[in-house]
Amino acid sequence: MSVLTYKRVPYLKAYIHVLAIMPLVYLGLAIDADALGGDPVQAVIHFLGKGALNLLVLTLVISPLAKRYKEGLLISTRRLIGLYCFFYASLHLTAFAWLDLGWDIGLLFQELVKRPYIWLGMIAFVILLLLALTSPMWARRKMQRNWQKLHNLIYLAAILTPLHYYLSVKSGWIEPIIYALLMVFLLLQRRKS
Repeated sequence: MSVLTYKRVPYLKAYIHVLAIMPLVYLGLAIDADALGGDPVQAVIHFLGKGALNLLVLTLVISPLAKRYKEGLLISTRRLIGLYCFFYASLHLTAFAWLDLGWDIGLLFQELVKRPYIWLGMIAFVILLLLALTSPMWARRKMQRNWQKLHNLIYLAAILTPLHYYLSVKSGWIEPIIYALLMVFLLLQRRKS
């Protein structure tokens, strides 16, 4: 018997909103308390990037969970979590462009040449942007079969983001490897179904 009912879906979505916003409240409090360590700019950028990555993982976990536990209504939360993933990715990119580069476009182009992992992150961001722009139901109806083709790019983003993370860290490569293995596992699960 299904635990999630139509009446419970709005409560679950409200809970998702609260859980998605709480890390930003925590980050704001940490900034206010000057508790982000020796390099607060990098701490903010990485915090927001990992938030986007965690939400991307959660977005990919929903379908296998819904299928495994026969909770079809769980799928209705995927768009909301995906939009929060895009929101965190946007904050991550904004923090990088503003706090790290001071909105200097010339410096951004230098960074793109010097650090190829930024290209991977930018490609993943563009994918998330396209998915966010086409997430409303009217876009899905208008695009018809092309909508699913476009939204399958989430799998490319799932590969690019852990790679971007791995190449961006100077030390501590274990966590990005765990994310990469988790993404591979989730993508293999999707292939089986």
